[in-house]
Amino acid sequence: MNIEPNELTGTEQAVLLVLMAEARPVRNPELIALGPKLEPGNRKRLVEKGLVEVVTVNRTMVLELTDDGWAMCAKLIGADIPPRPSSQGKALYTVLRALRRYFDREDVAPANVFLPLDESPPVGDPDPLGDDIEARVRTAYVALAARDGGWVDLVKLRDELRDVSKHELDVALTQMNRIPGVTLAREDDQKSLTQDDHDAAVEIGGQPKHKIAIAP
Repeated sequence: MNIEPNELTGTEQAVLLVLMAEARPVRNPELIALGPKLEPGNRKRLVEKGLVEVVTVNRTMVLELTDDGWAMCAKLIGADIPPRPSSQGKALYTVLRALRRYFDREDVAPANVFLPLDESPPVGDPDPLGDDIEARVRTAYVALAARDGGWVDLVKLRDELRDVSKHELDVALTQMNRIPGVTLAREDDQKSLTQDDHDAAVEIGGQPKHKIAIAP
């Protein structure tokens, strides 16, 4: 994707940030409550640039970020303030610059931070698989990671744990993602992914995660 943030209007940038924050398909009428009104011309530009996908459900347009849309949001976090911003807009981009410092320090992507509301773990949610698979994941991770806290592709992790079913490992990884120090993330370079990478991904928050990092 060769599009830069300054090629988008302030409204278009704001809509992308709203879709990132919600991390889910959003009905067009909801956008007015969540952010600026998206005029047809702006919506068409976002679709033509491949940043947003629009489908019609029960005669209502529903918008969702594409992979390129998520990548653009990563660029917007820390980008320059767009021309003629409101005072609230200036404050928003100040907050985004602070987020960029956090993302860079922790080496995480926006899709790993912005999750749908239903991804919050229930209080007292029991672990139906016990701690055994988590312990094996941690052992395999140490064997595969090039350095402490480094990224390990899930395709390699699954190969190391071939006797664990995909469903069981998906459940364990989803639960581990809620633990401080454990991070599952999407691969930003989608073109580098093989079919094995896609098959090994675990879906969390409506987004496929392709790699894991565990802090020492």
